[in-house]
Amino acid sequence: VLSLELNKDRDVERIHGSGINTLDIEPVEGRYMLSGGSDGVIVLYDLENLSRKPSYTCKALFTVGRSHPDVHKFSVETVQWYPHDTGIFTSSSFDKTLKIWDTNTLQPADTFHFEGTVYSHHMSPVATKHCLIAVGTKSPKVQLCDLKSGSSSHILQGHRQEVLAVSWSPRHEYILATGSADGRVKLWDVRRASGCLSTLDQHNGEKSKASSEAANTAHNGRVNGLCYTNDGLHLLTIGTDDRMRLWNSSTGENTLVNYGKVCNESRKGLKFAISCGCNPEFAFVPYGSTIAVYTVFTGELITMLRGHYSTVNCCVFQPHFQELYSGSKDCNILAWIPAPRESVPDDISEKSLPQQHLNPAYEDAWSSSDDEG
Repeated sequence: VLSLELNKDRDVERIHGSGINTLDIEPVEGRYMLSGGSDGVIVLYDLENLSRKPSYTCKALFTVGRSHPDVHKFSVETVQWYPHDTGIFTSSSFDKTLKIWDTNTLQPADTFHFEGTVYSHHMSPVATKHCLIAVGTKSPKVQLCDLKSGSSSHILQGHRQEVLAVSWSPRHEYILATGSADGRVKLWDVRRASGCLSTLDQHNGEKSKASSEAANTAHNGRVNGLCYTNDGLHLLTIGTDDRMRLWNSSTGENTLVNYGKVCNESRKGLKFAISCGCNPEFAFVPYGSTIAVYTVFTGELITMLRGHYSTVNCCVFQPHFQELYSGSKDCNILAWIPAPRESVPDDISEKSLPQQHLNPAYEDAWSSSDDEG
């Protein structure tokens, strides 16, 4: 991850004629990627290099284009694969619908209608006992749609303004986090009648620091992005107060990690990503036309990935190969691939190389048997 760079040998076929808002890679094989655009178009890509040539283009396998009878009428804000197999994917849109698609026929198997714009939806990556899709809309009520019954009866009440981001815990299948334009982040247990477990407080309950209206807010602006770490122990939130905060998800405590100013002018949900299988873990956050890479637990800004021509709206991490894909208003999807380390000729021992040549993350801790005598 420390050596991610824009890959000159890998392109993602350019299909979208308008900005790209959302990307998702299926967790089963890590091979197929969905994208959703502001013109309602959805594209499915195969990321695997079937040609085995060093440079290749990830081909679009299918497109739900403008001429498709069931295409979304307005901007697609979220796409997500069904977590357990690639036969189903979901999409939600500013046209006030959430669609459940059959991947093989590219027909909607079900459509849920809402009263307002849909900003975000999410299915639990770990649920075995429920098939609930959490949906954040222009209404302050969080809707839960049941994939099995096709009904959306369940509602979580507590926010005061529109819900811009929703995310299920990857650790506990009934725990849901939601972020709203009211500045609040709420954690819910969807089995409980009242639902709300806690409202995260940036001041950790210290009344002196909080004016009465800022009490119990996670951000001093709209909360438009949430992402759990992969172990589910921490939750990262981002707000239009240009701040990112890391919370202990079991105690609800603000860990007070300082990421500095995280520029965030998005009026809607912002899709950012956290690495998986790295030590330390990193957050990839759209930052204007770049992607800022932070270490999650120290707040250090490691690098800015530059390559897009316009605002970056979303990024997604591919853990099998430690790759990153990003989508932007410039209609491009870019692939960021770890650069291979330069090989060292056999006749030069690594000891004689200048030390700064090696990134400390790559230095090995093995000793060769010669040293031991």
